[in-house]
Amino acid sequence: MDPVVIPILVAAIVVVFLVAATVRIVPQARRYNIERFGRYRRTLQPGLNFVLPVADRINTKLDVREQVYSSDPKPVITEDNLVVNIDTVLYYQITDPRAAAYEVADYLHAIDQLTVTTLRNVIGSMDLEETLTSREEINTRLRTVLDDATGKWGIRVNRVEIKAIDPPHTIKEAMEKQMRAERDKRAAILHAEGERQAKILTAEGTKQKDILEAQGTQQAMILRADGEAKAVERVFQAVHRNNADAKVLAYKYLETLPHLANSDNNTFWVIPGELTEAIRTVTTAFGDKSSSGRPAPEQVDLAESETGTGELEKGSTLSLDAAKAADQVAEQAAAAVSDAKAEAEAAKTNRLPGRGDGAVSA
Repeated sequence: MDPVVIPILVAAIVVVFLVAATVRIVPQARRYNIERFGRYRRTLQPGLNFVLPVADRINTKLDVREQVYSSDPKPVITEDNLVVNIDTVLYYQITDPRAAAYEVADYLHAIDQLTVTTLRNVIGSMDLEETLTSREEINTRLRTVLDDATGKWGIRVNRVEIKAIDPPHTIKEAMEKQMRAERDKRAAILHAEGERQAKILTAEGTKQKDILEAQGTQQAMILRADGEAKAVERVFQAVHRNNADAKVLAYKYLETLPHLANSDNNTFWVIPGELTEAIRTVTTAFGDKSSSGRPAPEQVDLAESETGTGELEKGSTLSLDAAKAADQVAEQAAAAVSDAKAEAEAAKTNRLPGRGDGAVSA
């Protein structure tokens, strides 16, 4: 081989090595810290960069994108002396590559230990129930403490989340029993509320039904009373319009007497004082009928006895028909009185002895 070629090859190799050592290409979202003779010189930005061979070297390569760090479960004691294991998730981003490389030896380990310390301080002032229901407050306090501490390390903590809170197994069982009891309680309350509403609705329906039935009965009684009133008014008008004879009215009056004691509850009834007047009217009517076309009979006089029942005077003379009619009317009245007395006596015997519930007066 030509002795001149060998040095040329060596020089070419040296040049290639120097060029390769001089040029540094940094990817996007990466930062390289350069040291010159062991001292920090500068941070290379993304793109093509040139350094001094042999004098400059890359100390650290950092990723400035947002990173996610999930820590292992850490035991923490609550205010009510219960040990719970808490997992956290940390979202951070390197804002100063020089500080992240030279201000702290291992920023991930430092952040993890700071998170555990802060969690123990925060959870130590809360009981278990408050810990389980105050995750947002715990996250906020963690982020504030970590952001203040990691700022000088060139790291910004964007978010801290509690991934899981695991209480002891016995506490889990107690919580499950409590939740089951709460569900049973709510179910019983809802069932009782349903029954209460059902009873209220049933009572309201019964009330409305009774009101409607009472109103219907009231309307029926009013209509019935109006009908009876109109019937009585028409009868009255018919009697006065047709100028009914007083003798007919008296006879109808006597016909009504047997119905005075028809009611089952009547234990006391009174014979009207107009009975003798009605008998006198009917007797006079029959007397006038028997004497029509005949010679005028003797004057018939009826006199009331001291008891108020009235009887024919023995010294008066009547025609045969008039006397027979009077006897028939008297017999009917006496029969009605006897029937009423018998019913009153029967009602008395059904009651307790010694109590007088009714009286008969003629």
